[in-house]
Amino acid sequence: MARQTKTMAVLFADISESTSLYQKLGDAAARNIVNACLALITGVLPRYDGRLVKTIGDELMCVFPSADLAVLAASEMQSLVTSTRPGNYPVMIHIGLHHGAVLVEEGDVFGDTVNAAAYLRAVATAEQILTTEATEQCLSAALKSCVRPIFHVVLKGSAEESTVYQVLWRTDSLDLTDVNLQSNKTIPGDTGSLLVTLDEERVRVDQWRTSIVIGRSQDCDLVVTDRFASRQHLSIKLVRTHFYLFDHSINGTFVSLESGEEVHVLRRELLLDGAGQICVGRSRVEQPVEIITFTRDRRSMYRV
Repeated sequence: MARQTKTMAVLFADISESTSLYQKLGDAAARNIVNACLALITGVLPRYDGRLVKTIGDELMCVFPSADLAVLAASEMQSLVTSTRPGNYPVMIHIGLHHGAVLVEEGDVFGDTVNAAAYLRAVATAEQILTTEATEQCLSAALKSCVRPIFHVVLKGSAEESTVYQVLWRTDSLDLTDVNLQSNKTIPGDTGSLLVTLDEERVRVDQWRTSIVIGRSQDCDLVVTDRFASRQHLSIKLVRTHFYLFDHSINGTFVSLESGEEVHVLRRELLLDGAGQICVGRSRVEQPVEIITFTRDRRSMYRV
């Protein structure tokens, strides 16, 4: 099938806190609840001319022919999940959607519109629906009254700041937080995935692999040999759009930043920004020492 360019709305819906669901209930029970929730969400699609593109773990990706239909579908998804308790368990979802040009090939869709929708899904909190300024501009007059501006952001593929809108899907707005329009609230954009390298081995932290563990244990994602390193020395995790290093060790982790400063991290966390070096158990000045490097891949971490 030939690749085509079309204009449509892309929507991602994800189950909030699904990891803790598995930890609390066990794999089998949690999976039954997740499947029930995804089935409930998928059942909404035919009523709004929506099409399921794929299911990715505990989230799904779908497309709609217009911004109006996507917003209406997202609102019904939230309402149904809240009122139905799929799998007889109180779960919540968060949704991101964006309207624009996409590449369609063999039923799948690609491009900046897809990446933006996935990014907004990651930024949204439980029971939120977030969308873009471009989507708001395509809405009918009736639905424009159901969205409100809450943040500013620079989306991937654009050099200009735009507005993020929240879709107001609840009929009761008593618990709705008022938006302070006087402050300039710019949220972190999609700055790309994190590449972590030890010798010839490289791992990528992104939305598909949200955490890695480094240490002497053979079951770590990156295995070091230094005896000053603990068996599970540190972890690096994606938290929304930022990457954090968490030290779990006895001797601490030494992180060299782009500024040249070396930070000793011991039983706490450190934001990893830009590029730098990581040494486990001892400083880089204590030669010989294993050096782990980290750097950003500036392409979108939400490529799907």
